[in-house]
Parts: sequence; C-alpha cells; structure tokens
Amino acid sequence: MMLGFKSWTLFLFDAFQGPHVQCAKGERQHVQRPFFLAVGGGWLSQCRRRRVANLRATVSEVGHGIPDLEHVDPEIGSLINKERMRQSRSVNLIASENYASPFVFEILGSVLNNKYSEGLPGARYYGGNFVIDDLEKLCKDRALKAFNLSPELWSVNVQPYSGSPANFAVYTALLEPHDRIMGMSLMAGGHLTHGHYTTTRKVSATSIYFESLPYGVDPKTGLIDYEALRETAKVFRPRLIIAGASAYPRHIDWAQFRAACDEVGAYLLVDMAHISGLVATEQHPSPFRYADVVTTTTHKTLRGPRGGMIFCRKELEQKIDNAVFPALQGGPHNATIGALAFQLREVASPEFKDYCERVVANSKVLASCLTKHGSKLVTGGTDNHLLLWDLKAEGLSGAKMEKVCEEASIIVNRNTIASDSSPISPGGVRLGSCAMTTRRVDEEGFRRIGTYLVRARDIARGIQERSGKKLAKFLAALHDPSLPEREALTELQQEVESWAEGLHFPS
Repeated sequence: MMLGFKSWTLFLFDAFQGPHVQCAKGERQHVQRPFFLAVGGGWLSQCRRRRVANLRATVSEVGHGIPDLEHVDPEIGSLINKERMRQSRSVNLIASENYASPFVFEILGSVLNNKYSEGLPGARYYGGNFVIDDLEKLCKDRALKAFNLSPELWSVNVQPYSGSPANFAVYTALLEPHDRIMGMSLMAGGHLTHGHYTTTRKVSATSIYFESLPYGVDPKTGLIDYEALRETAKVFRPRLIIAGASAYPRHIDWAQFRAACDEVGAYLLVDMAHISGLVATEQHPSPFRYADVVTTTTHKTLRGPRGGMIFCRKELEQKIDNAVFPALQGGPHNATIGALAFQLREVASPEFKDYCERVVANSKVLASCLTKHGSKLVTGGTDNHLLLWDLKAEGLSGAKMEKVCEEASIIVNRNTIASDSSPISPGGVRLGSCAMTTRRVDEEGFRRIGTYLVRARDIARGIQERSGKKLAKFLAALHDPSLPEREALTELQQEVESWAEGLHFPS
C-alpha cells in the first residue's frame, strides 16, 4: 500500500519540525525539540505516538521509508542503478567528466527547481523571487571571489545552461551576423562552438551565422603556432578571436592572443571550460588580465553541476546579460545556480587547491607511464588535466582503442589530432585525470591505470593484425565470441572492475 500525500506530509513535517502537544483550547502547539530526542525522550503525546506508529507500520508493508524510485518507476530506477554501477565499476578517463558531491546532488534535487525567474536579480518577470534573487547574487559573488576578480572591474552571468550556450551568448552580444571570428581548429584541439566547417557543409552554428576561420598548431610540436595565428589575423581581420580548447594539453599563452587581438582591433574571448578549476587554484595561468570575456562550464575541473558562466569586463555587462536573456534563454535553472554557488565555495578552499594539484600531478604520471611503454603523446606530455594519445603512430585509431577500452570498463573518448584529415575517423584518444582523482586515486594508482591502457593497446593491435584496418571488420572481430584475445580482455575487465569497485565513489 502506498502512503497518500497527506500522510507523508504529516509524517515528514513531524519528523523534521519536532512533536506537538495538545493545548487547552485544542490547538496544536509546536514544541522546540529535535525529533530524535522527542521520540526517545517521551515528548510526543499519546495521539502523536499512535499516528507515527501507524504510519511506520504502513511503511513497513511496502518495505521502504519514503517510497523509492525503483518502486514508483521500476524502469527509470533500474536504469539509474545500472548507470551508477557502471560508473562505480569503471575507470573513467573522460577529460570533460567529473563526479559531483552529494551536496551538489542535494541542491539539484531541491525546491529551487520549482521556481520560474526570467530576468536578473531585482528585475524579474515573475513574482516570488526574493529568495532566488539572494541565491543568484550569492552565486555571482562567489564566482568573482573564486577567480579573485574585482566587482568594480568584472561582472559574471551565472544563468547559461552550459558552455555552448554561453559561447553563443557572447557571439550574440558582441557580433553582428556574418562578422568574422577565429578559433582553434577542431582537428588541433578546439571546440565545435569555436567554428567548424567542411568542404560540403557548415557543421557548427558558429560557422553558419558567422564567418569563421580556424587557426592551428605546429604540425611537428603540436603547440599553438602563435606567429601563424597573428599573421592570419592580420589578413582575415576578425572581430573576435577565441582562445581556449577542449583537447590541448599545454599551458596557453594568453598574452600572445591579446597581442594578436590588439593588432586587428578584435575582442578576446577565452573559453576556459576545461581548465577553469585549474585557473581558480593557480595550476594554470589566469586569462583575466588579458581577456575581454571569459566563458566556462562548471562541471569539469570545477567539479560542480552542469552549467555555464560568462565573465566579462564591466563595460560589456549589459550586452552579455541581454544576450543570455531575453535573446537566447528563458528562465534560469535555479537549482543549478544554487548547486554552483555551493561548489564555488568549495573551489575557494585549500582542499580544492590540493585536489587540483593532484589532478595535474596524476595527469603527468599517466603521461610518463605511457611514454615509457613506447606510446606517442601530442606535444610530448601535459601541463594540465589531460593528455592526447597519438594512436596513428602505433597503427591504430582512436575509435578502435575506445571500443577495446570500453570492453574492459576503461572509459575514454576518441579525439582528433592535428594530422587527421577528418573528425569522423580520429587518430587519437583524449585522457583526463579529474574524475579518477576525485575518486582518490593517487600517483601509484595512475601508474596502474597506465598499465591497463597499455594492455588494452596490445589487445587492439592483436585484433587488428587479423581483422585489417577497416573499423567495421575490427568491431566484428572484437565482438566475436571466439576472439583469440577474449581471455586477455576478460581478465583485464575483471581486474579493472575489481579495483574500481574498491575506490571512493561520491554519490
């Protein structure tokens, strides 16, 4: 039997507010006692005791406290539990993923989700937003403090739903349709929202609505070619240049970008989505001295909820705010803003700085382990939370390595490298250290992960020797029950899952 809403409301109200006593005139008067003391110390009236006892008896009939999701919706409950088990039993090396804290989850699932609040604090299009106003102002204050920014010089908008809408809001604020922009090539480690097109179509909306031209990296070193960037900018004359990447393992020289922008009169937008946690904790040089606008996601190295932020010079504040709303978005996701406010408080703590230091250290250990086993890394190593593994040098592809790793419960993503001709068949794999560092894996643990990756590479080589280089034939061989490498692959999977299950897992 399922408890009715009224019964649950009374039960939970009693549980969290404490007991009541019957007054002379029959009113219910609240007694200021914690519930655990009230139950143990005789504060409940006999009537109250009877009601709670009856409710508990009813609860025991269905076998739950508050009815859980698996009971109410078995399909969704089962899928969530499966995903939690997958995550807890896997080694997650996706550079853009992390594990949020239980406090972030608690806020995301709170009553903040119920409120509609189009507009900005003090200027909403709905009533009842005085609490939400305080929440958003707190989040903005903490954002500026986390990156050591003066509120007299900088503003921040915390309403973007994620990083991609944040970037497009900047374009909307600062550019006219068909204005020119420059961003890092997708092949070289850039992001789709920085502009991407092929000979047959404009893939990114950025390239549809604006005229985009990519800059690249030195093909020999894999490092950003700043001189080529400046020379191209002089010819192309962009209105905006984007610095930042989604798969670039080295520090970025923001001053070089500022110089290029100044030469052509362009805005400098820094997309620090991947490295914002490192910037906040001084593990990567800060772009704020040089940039006009800075965007970021909030769930990667910041380890918060899935959202976005736009920092801008004070003189651009109104343009940015108007681009977010009403130009592009409707009501902000208040639960996300609340969770972000909490996380920004953590970001400013010594513990989070220690975490980011370990993220970088672990990334370097993993890079060292792979190079010692003969693997080639783009740029030869890493300065941040990620590294780019060049598998073309080993006769493999990123897609093949990704699939073999997944069979062994090692989660990576294929990624383009500068020598690729198309993102459809990338030659690399991107590896990140954030998620497993959150699971408290130390440098010795990352050496272990490195050996797992080498074993997966060797298995992939063996499969390809028989299947040939076509991906379809490789995958068919990989899933063949009689695969000669099946025993080695199963052994690797079991070892990975057994180890991962014993690690800390925030939930």
